[in-house]
Amino acid sequence: MLNKEILGIIKDSNKTGWVLEPDAKKIFRIAGFEIPRNTLASSADDAVSFANKTGYPVVAKVVSPKILHKSDIGGVEVGIEDDNKLKDTFNRFSKMEGFVGLFVEEMVKGTELIIGTKIDKQFGPVVLLGIGGIGVEIYNDTAIRMAPIKKKDVKLMIEELKAKKIIEGFRGSKPVNIEKLSGILVKFSELAVELENKIESIDLNPIKCNGSKCVIADARIILKH
Repeated sequence: MLNKEILGIIKDSNKTGWVLEPDAKKIFRIAGFEIPRNTLASSADDAVSFANKTGYPVVAKVVSPKILHKSDIGGVEVGIEDDNKLKDTFNRFSKMEGFVGLFVEEMVKGTELIIGTKIDKQFGPVVLLGIGGIGVEIYNDTAIRMAPIKKKDVKLMIEELKAKKIIEGFRGSKPVNIEKLSGILVKFSELAVELENKIESIDLNPIKCNGSKCVIADARIILKH
């Protein structure tokens, strides 16, 4: 799964200690995962041009090597509906420390899940599945396995979640495509094994899953010191 392009992105990111989101998304796209249509806009006009081609609403995020936790400082704007709001967002984010561009993405609908990995000193890479978004911190509803995993492991992980009904479909909501989710988790666990000597952790939060696909809405890769 690793190739020269992925390794090059990681090497170039070593100076910051983590991978900027546009580059992290590129890594996952190269590795065969689904990501939203996006652009790294260097001007407000570039951002608007992309949004008009893709269609509103869009999500906009600040890109800066000085800002790891974007949402903590108001560096994420969701549900932008028109050109003026997008231009205002660009101008506001451009004043943030180390600003290098505005990452603009199409909005994706689906159940918010988290998939992650950390490198355990004793066991190596472990893989996590749970309810994503802000819910992961509130409910701490996760299941963990050593990597790599198989599809049968994913079903057992889902069974461990207190909120598994959200994945299976609850009160009229459509269930997540378990086959797609299983495939992504298995592939993610294999990537975690390949990256074991280069990373400390990866968080995909959220990854949005619906009845037909699972799309990585946010990605954070922390590199090994």
